[in-house]
Amino acid sequence: MRKWTDHETHAWLETPLGQSLLALEGRLAEDVLDGVFGEETLQLGYWGESRTFLRFARTQRTAVLGADLPPDNGTRSVVGDYHRLPVASDSVDSVILPHTLDFSDRPHAILREVHRVLRADGHVLLLGFRPGGLWGLRRLIPGAGMPPGAEHLLSDRRLKDWLRLLDMRIQHSRGYFFRWPLPRARQPQSSRWEQRGQRWWPELSACYMLTAQKRISTLTPVRPVWKKKPKVVAGLAEPTTRISRIRFEQEH
Repeated sequence: MRKWTDHETHAWLETPLGQSLLALEGRLAEDVLDGVFGEETLQLGYWGESRTFLRFARTQRTAVLGADLPPDNGTRSVVGDYHRLPVASDSVDSVILPHTLDFSDRPHAILREVHRVLRADGHVLLLGFRPGGLWGLRRLIPGAGMPPGAEHLLSDRRLKDWLRLLDMRIQHSRGYFFRWPLPRARQPQSSRWEQRGQRWWPELSACYMLTAQKRISTLTPVRPVWKKKPKVVAGLAEPTTRISRIRFEQEH
C-alpha cells in the first residue's frame, strides 16, 4: 500500500484545488463533531495538517495514528497499521477517516478494526472520493487528476452496505465538492456554488461524507428453567405428592 503522507500527496493538497477541498471538509467535520462527546477521538492518517479535523473534536483527548510526519501543535501521534490498530477494544468515542480508505487496499480490515475499538454508541466519520461523478471524467480532461496514491476508491453505496454488515447505524450521508478536477486552476469559493450542486446535480459531487454509529447490543441472555427430574430407584420413579394423597384417602 502506498503511503498517502508522502511529498506528492501533500503537494497536491497545497494546490488551489486541494486548499478548497480542505477548507470545505473542515467545515463539514466541525458540524458533525460538534455533538460528539466523550474521552477519546482517533484519526487514522493525516490529511493536511494534523489539526485540520481534530481541532473540532469535543472529546477530552485526541490522537492521530499511522503518521509519517512529526506531530505538530501538540497532537498525540501513534504508530501502527490501520488494519491492525494498537488500540484496546471498546476504548474510543469517535474515529475519523479522512480519505483513509481511498489509499488502502484493505478497507474491510480497517472497518472491522474501527468497529472493534469504538465504544458502544461510538461514532465514525468517513470522507472519500467518489469513483464516478464529475471527477469520473478526469481522464478525459488534460491536467486533471486525483491525489497521488488514491487508487482504491469506493462508492458511498458500497460503503454503507459494509457498515450495515458491521451493525453500524448510518446517520448521515451527503455528497460535496462541485469543482473541476484541475489542481492549478482557481476554484470558486462561494458557498452558493456548493448549494447549487447539492440542489441541482448531487450525483456529480467529487466526494462524499458518511457518519455512522455503533449499535448498542440489546441481547439479554436467557437462563434456562431447570425442572426437577424424578429420582429413580431400582427403575421406579419417586411417588409424587398427588399419588401419596390418593393412597392416604383410600386407606382411611
